[in-house]
Amino acid sequence: MQPKIMMKKKSISASKASLVLFLCQMISALDVPLDSKLLEELSQPPTITQQSPKDYIVDPRENIVIQCEAKGKPPPSFSWTRNGTHFDIDKDTQVTMKPNSGTLVINIMNGGKAEAYEGVYQCTARNERGAAISNNIVIRPSRSPLWTKEKLEPNQVREGDSLVLHCRPPVGLPPPIIFWMDNAFQRLPQSERVSQGLNGDLYFSNVQPEDTREDYICYARFNHTQTIQQKQPISVKVFSMDSLNDTIAANLSETDIYGAKPVMERQPVLLTPTGSTSTKVELRGNVLLLECIAAGLPTPVIRWIKEGGELPANRTFFENFKKTLKIIDVSEADSGNYKCIARNILGSAHHVISVTVKAAPYWITAPRNLVLSPGEDGTLICRANGNPKPNISWLANGVPIAIAPEDPSRKVDGDTIIFSHVQERSSAVYQCNASNEYGYLLANAFVNVLAEPPRILTPPNKLYQVIADSPALLDCAYFGSPKPEIEWFKGVKGSILRGNEYIFHDNGTLEIPVAQKDSTGTYTCVARNELGKIQNEVQLEVKDPTMIIKQPEYKVIQRYGQVSFECIIKHDSTLLPTVIWLKDNDELPDDERFLVGKDNLTIMNVTDKDDGTYTCIVNTTLDSVSASAVLTVVARPNPPFDLELTGQLERSVELSWIPGDENNSPITNFVIEYEDGLHEPGVWHYQTEVPGTQTTVQLKLSPYVSYSFRVIAVNEIGRSQPSEPSEQYLTKSANPDENPSNVQGIGSEPDNLVITWESLKGFQSNGPGLQYKVSWRQKDVDDEWTSVIVANVSKYIVSGTPTFVPYEIKVQALNDLGYAPEPSEVIGHSGEDLPMVAPGNVQVHVINSTLAKVHWDPVPLKTVRGHLQGYKVYYWKVQSLSRRSRRHVEKKILTFRGNKTFGMLPGLEPYSSYKLNVRVVNGKGEGPASPDKVFKTPEGVPSSPSFLKITNPTLDSLTLEWGSPTRPNGVLTSYILKFQPINNTHELGPLVEIRIPANESSLILKNLNYSTRYKFYFNAQTSVGSGSQITEEAVTVMDEGKMAMASRQVDIATQGWFIGLMCAVALLILILLIVCFIRRNKGGKYPVKEKEDAHADPEIQPMKEDDGTFGEYSDAEDHKPLKKGSRTPSDRTVKKEDSDDSLVDYGEGVNGQFNEDGSFIGQYSGKKEKEPAEGNESSEAPSPVNAMNSFV
Repeated sequence: MQPKIMMKKKSISASKASLVLFLCQMISALDVPLDSKLLEELSQPPTITQQSPKDYIVDPRENIVIQCEAKGKPPPSFSWTRNGTHFDIDKDTQVTMKPNSGTLVINIMNGGKAEAYEGVYQCTARNERGAAISNNIVIRPSRSPLWTKEKLEPNQVREGDSLVLHCRPPVGLPPPIIFWMDNAFQRLPQSERVSQGLNGDLYFSNVQPEDTREDYICYARFNHTQTIQQKQPISVKVFSMDSLNDTIAANLSETDIYGAKPVMERQPVLLTPTGSTSTKVELRGNVLLLECIAAGLPTPVIRWIKEGGELPANRTFFENFKKTLKIIDVSEADSGNYKCIARNILGSAHHVISVTVKAAPYWITAPRNLVLSPGEDGTLICRANGNPKPNISWLANGVPIAIAPEDPSRKVDGDTIIFSHVQERSSAVYQCNASNEYGYLLANAFVNVLAEPPRILTPPNKLYQVIADSPALLDCAYFGSPKPEIEWFKGVKGSILRGNEYIFHDNGTLEIPVAQKDSTGTYTCVARNELGKIQNEVQLEVKDPTMIIKQPEYKVIQRYGQVSFECIIKHDSTLLPTVIWLKDNDELPDDERFLVGKDNLTIMNVTDKDDGTYTCIVNTTLDSVSASAVLTVVARPNPPFDLELTGQLERSVELSWIPGDENNSPITNFVIEYEDGLHEPGVWHYQTEVPGTQTTVQLKLSPYVSYSFRVIAVNEIGRSQPSEPSEQYLTKSANPDENPSNVQGIGSEPDNLVITWESLKGFQSNGPGLQYKVSWRQKDVDDEWTSVIVANVSKYIVSGTPTFVPYEIKVQALNDLGYAPEPSEVIGHSGEDLPMVAPGNVQVHVINSTLAKVHWDPVPLKTVRGHLQGYKVYYWKVQSLSRRSRRHVEKKILTFRGNKTFGMLPGLEPYSSYKLNVRVVNGKGEGPASPDKVFKTPEGVPSSPSFLKITNPTLDSLTLEWGSPTRPNGVLTSYILKFQPINNTHELGPLVEIRIPANESSLILKNLNYSTRYKFYFNAQTSVGSGSQITEEAVTVMDEGKMAMASRQVDIATQGWFIGLMCAVALLILILLIVCFIRRNKGGKYPVKEKEDAHADPEIQPMKEDDGTFGEYSDAEDHKPLKKGSRTPSDRTVKKEDSDDSLVDYGEGVNGQFNEDGSFIGQYSGKKEKEPAEGNESSEAPSPVNAMNSFV
C-alpha cells in the first residue's frame, strides 16, 4: 500500500455539532508501506501480532504455552500481569519466556500443576514509542470427571408408553459430547420414535417390544483430554398385560408397571420442553438450537413455525428427525416466538419458545494506526455495538487515559480521540475497550509521529512492458513524512507530464490509459517534501499486440475423415508466443490422431467423440488471444429399430419404427423395403419412402405375399444400414389383379405366329397356381377365339398360319381362385416372306459430276409379304471415261426408309460410267433387284499435279518437271504455270503466266535474273476449269564474274577484326532469336517474324538423296500467287485436293441420309480454287516461316 496524507483538520468547537462536522471529514493519516527494508529503518510503536484466545482451556497433562508476540522499532520488551498484579516470572522456576518474544511456557510435565496457574493473564509489549497490551487471557485446565456412583433400577414399561433414559453426564471443561451405545460398542439406532435430546437423554415417544435390552449405555467423550467416560448400563423391559400371568400381575404394583391398561393409541404430549412456553437467550453470531420431543402413539411428527414471521432462508436446518430447529449465525432479527407442533392422528400438542438474541460487543469501526508528520492532525475512532450497548473506555500505553501522562495535542470525546498539531513526543499506543455483560473487545492502535525525507521504494530502472492500446501503469512507491509530492517526467530533459492523456494515482503510480508505440521511453518519478527530494527512472516498452490473423473456422466433417483448423498468428518480434489447443475448454485428448502443427491442428480419422468446440489460445508474457471453432462430425444415420406392424388388413398394414441417431445430419427421408419370403426369399424390393419427420406409414399390400419389412434412414451423408426385419405378415390369396404386359404377336416363320408376354412377378400372382390363358383369332374374319392355358412360360407358338396376316391376341392371368379382369386385345401378324417383285421404271437424272438423282415406281403392297421397311439402291462405278481402264468393282448401298420413290446418289466420281439397281425391303429381307441402269457423270476439274520439281538452276534459267494429276476427272486441255520474283526486301515482283500443252511433263524457263528467288504456282485444266494448284520456290545461281572479283580481293575472313565483328553479330543474332522465340511463344509479333512470313529459304528445303534436286513443295493454305509486297507461306507440305465426295453426307445405307422427299440433307457444293492474283489485287496473308530463312 502507498502512504496517504490526511486532510487538514478544521477548527474544532466545543459543541457536539462541530465535532460531528469535523469527524465527517474523515481525517486520515500516513500509511506506511509494507516494505521490509523501510520497516527496519522507521521507528514504530509496538503492535501485538499473536496472542492466545481469551478463554484458554489447557490440557493439565501438558506444558502451558501462553502466546504473546509483538513487533516494533526498536524491538519491544515484554511483561505480564496475573490476576491484575505484576507476574514476576523470574521468581517461578516453572515459568520461562521465549527469547525475543513475550510467549510464556509453564512447565507442567516436570512437577508443576496446572491448577496452580489458573487465572487471568495479560501481556504488555513496550518500547520507547509506547506500550501495547493483549487481551485478558483466562487460563483454565480441562476437566473430565468420572460418573458418580448411582444405583440404576431396571425400567419396566408397558408397550406403547413413552420412556426417558437419563444420562446426566459429569460436568467437564469443556462440556463432553454424549452418545448412546451397547456393550458391543455399536451406536443404538435412532428414529422419529427413539432419539437423543440436546441434554444427552434418550427419549422414546413410545416403546416397542424390540426396545427390550439390558445394555443402554451413555458415553461422555471429553475431546480436550481425549478420554471417554461410561455410565453404568441401563435395563429396559417392555411388556403387555396380556402376556403376564396372574401371579406376576399380583406381585407387581401399579407403580412398577405404570398402570395395567391395555395398549392404546394416545395423542401427543411434549416430553421436552415441559409446559406450554419457555425462554431462550442466544448470542449474536452463535448457532440457535431449539428442541421439541413428544410422546404419543402413533409417533408424532414435529413441525416448526415462527410466529409473525418466516424462518430465515438459507440459515435454517432441521436435525434429529425435525425435532431440533437449527438456525446458524443468528442476529437480533431472529428474536421472536418459535412454536413447535407435535401431531398424530389423534391430535396435537405445541410449545412456544421465546427467543431473545443478545450480543457481545462487536466492531463497527475499530481504531486504526496513525502515522503523522509533526504538526499534523488526526483522529482515533473506536465504535462498537452490542446488546446491551457496550461501554467504551480508552487507555494510553496500557494505562487508563484519565491517569495517563498529559498530552496537549490529545483530546478525548467519547469513542473518539482527536489529535491536533502533534509532535514526535505524541507517539503512543492507545487501547480501546468495548464491554458489556456478555464480553469485551480490546484493540490497540498506535499514533506514530515521524519526520522522514522522501524515499522511493520502486527499484531503479525497472522495465515495464505493455501491449499497444492497453493501459501502462508505472509504479513510484514512495514514503515520506510529511507526505511527499510526486511529479513525473519523460526523457532525460523532458517537461513535467500533465494533461488528460495521463492519470496520476495517489500512491504515485503513473497511468497511461492507452499506451502507443511512441510511448516507449524513460520516465522519471520525482518525490519531494520539506525534508528533501529524490527521483527514480523506469523504462517503458510498448509491444505490438498478438493477433490471430487466420482464425479456425466452423467445420462439418464426415466420420473417419480428416479435418484441420488453422490458427495463423502475428506477434511482436521480441515476444515468444506459445500456442495451446483446447477441446471444450479442456486439454486435447491424449491421442495420436491429434496432430498439432506450427499454425494448425489436424485430426485424423475423425470419430463422433471428436465433436465439440476447439479453441486456439496464443499466450505471450504480456497478452493472450484466443479463437474458437466448432467441429461437427456427421455420418450416415444409425439404422432405425423397433419395427412394429399394426392394423393388419387384407390389402394394407401400418408400419412404425424408432429412428436411430441422425449423427448431426438431419434425416431427410426413410426408405421402406420389403421381402417376399414366399416367392423371392432373400431379395429386398423397394416399397415406398416417407419424409424424415415421419415414423409411421400405411403400406398397400398384395394378396398371397409373405411380407417382411425393413427401414433405411437417409441423410445428406448417405443411407444407413437397413434395420432389422420386421415380423412376417402373410396376406390372403385372391384372384389376380392384373394381366401380363407387353403382349406381342410376331411370326418367326412364314407359317406361324409367335405370341409373347411379360410374366407376372410372384407377388402379382395373388395366389397359388398361376397360369395364362392365351387367345387368338384372325382379324377381319368371322372366326371364333382359339384359346390355350399354359403355365411357367411367356411364349406360345401358333403354327399353320397364312403368311403375314393380322391376328387379334389377348393373354389373361388366372390362379386357383379365379381369373384376372378381361385383358385388352392387341394386333399381331403371322410370319413374313421375302418380297416377290422388283421396283419398276427406274430412272436416273445426273445433276452434276458428283451427284445424281434416282426415281422408281413403288411395288404393290401385297407383293411385299411383310412390313415395308424401304428401298435399297445398289450402285457401282464401271470405269473411268478418261483412262478407259476397268478397276475392281466396289458396290455402294443407300437405304431409303418407308414408301419413298426417289433418292440422291452423292460422292460420284466425275467423267465415269456407273450402274445401279433398286430392291424393296421387308422384315424378312430384300426382294429381287430391278434391271441394271447405266448412267455417266460429266467432266469435272482435275486434282493438283502429282508433283512439281525445279532442277538445274543456272544464272538465268530453271528446269521444271511435274507429274499429271492423280484424278484428272476429265480430258486435260493444258497446264497453267504462274511465277513471280521475290527481291531482297521480301517484296514480290510482277506475275508471269504460261500455258503449257497437256502432253508436256517438263519445261525450261530462260531469261531469268541471276541470284533471284522465284515462286511458282502450277495447276492442270480440263474443259470444265482449272484444278487445285501446287506451289514451289527456287533461286538462280550467282554471277561467276562477280564471284571471281570477290576471290581476287583480300580474304577479309582471315582478318582478326572481321572475325571479332562476325562473333559480335552472331551473338546479337542469337539474342535476337531468343527474344523472338519467347515473344512468339507468348503470341506476340515482331519485325523478323514479318520478314520470315514473306518467303522461305530454298537452301534449307529438303533435298532428295539421289539427285540433290529441290524437294516437292506445296502450300496447304495458299494456292494463289502473292502480289508485290505480300508474304509467302511457310508450309512446305504438298496438299492435294481430293474431289471425292463422302457418302456420309447423303442419307442411310452406306452412312447416307435423305429428306422425306428424297433430297439430300445439307448443301452439296464442289470446292474451287481461286486463280492467282493479278495486278495490284490483294491476297491472303500466308503462314510464317522459320526465322533462319532471312539469312540466305
